Amino acid sequence: MIFRTLDNLTDIAGKRVLVRVDLNVPVKDGKVTDATRIERVAPTILELSKKGAKVILLAHFGRPKGEVVADMSLNQILPAVNEVLGTTVAFASDCVGDAAASAIAELGNGGILLLENTRFHKGEEKNNADFTAALAANGDIYVNDAFSAAHRAHSSTEGLAHLLPAYAGRTMQAELEALEKGLGNPNRPVVAIVGGAKVSTKIDLLMNLVKKVDALVIGGGMANTFLAARGTDVGKSLCEHDLADTAKQIMIEAAGAGCAIVLPEDGVVAREFKANAENEVVAVSEIPADAMMLDVGPKTIDAVNAWISRASTLVWNGPLGAFEIAPFDTATVAAAKHAAACTKDGKLVSVAGGGDTVAALNHAGVADDFTYVSTAGGAFLEWMEGKPLPGVDVLNQQK
Repeated sequence: MIFRTLDNLTDIAGKRVLVRVDLNVPVKDGKVTDATRIERVAPTILELSKKGAKVILLAHFGRPKGEVVADMSLNQILPAVNEVLGTTVAFASDCVGDAAASAIAELGNGGILLLENTRFHKGEEKNNADFTAALAANGDIYVNDAFSAAHRAHSSTEGLAHLLPAYAGRTMQAELEALEKGLGNPNRPVVAIVGGAKVSTKIDLLMNLVKKVDALVIGGGMANTFLAARGTDVGKSLCEHDLADTAKQIMIEAAGAGCAIVLPEDGVVAREFKANAENEVVAVSEIPADAMMLDVGPKTIDAVNAWISRASTLVWNGPLGAFEIAPFDTATVAAAKHAAACTKDGKLVSVAGGGDTVAALNHAGVADDFTYVSTAGGAFLEWMEGKPLPGVDVLNQQK
């Protein structure tokens, strides 16, 4: 993949740079509770500002469906943006029209302006040509730093790149470079860890991965579906019995592609799903009829860690067990720490993403030790599924 970055942007003092960022952050009682996404885009914003550009931020918040919804205004995000950037950011009450134009006219070189929610206009999600042109009228250059919205072909994520010189911001650049190392052109062997509750939500992902990786570790509730498909009685464990044929087909595809499927050998079972519930370790062939497997056991942890040790590249999406409650976080934490250690030793490129995955790695205290942890959610998952990402593909055309 070839795309232009901020390294290709010179002599931009006084230029109006439209920067698509992701400010769709969690808010409670009018305050931002997690500023991670703001922190991720700060380097791009500050770099452009330092170069003297007029930095104009485009973003969405929530799903207003083309209507003006007061509690989805980006104005409530402004204090957090100011705090993260360490400066005062101006605000315009619309992203197009007179309100935007007058606010941009007042912006000095190096100034930063946040425009109101792009999704207050129906044209945004429809990638409407007139709306895209109205956005483009406010800028000379377009920078996309919102990989998390790159799976959407919207005006601010895809359309603008057809009308203005387009570049990848630093977060977008880091994400694309990490993904290229993860699955695009990885060092082998490549191991993928995929966990989570249900196979049904990750069929496309699994089908794509078995053709690209050397080993696929399946954990979480979805592992039970695979075990059941092989004839194992999983007791009361979470299991999609109706997807047995799908699981079998995935295993057939894996065998044909030379991909090893790594399933639990043993598990931690309990009769109730609560913190510190009475539990025991059993072989998967001996799961009691009245119990459910809530984590993988020590033999499986050893097997997973052995695969991680053997790997040059690790791609991770989803926990190995019910990591939210102790002691069923043991396997996820152990594997995460082992992967982090291998990464720190320079033996492993580790790329992880997905909401539960980020939470699990933070829980294990190792998120900062992975090569890259994506906060992109849906876009990261669609990339792993091998689906095209319009916001990325259009940048690749802007060689």
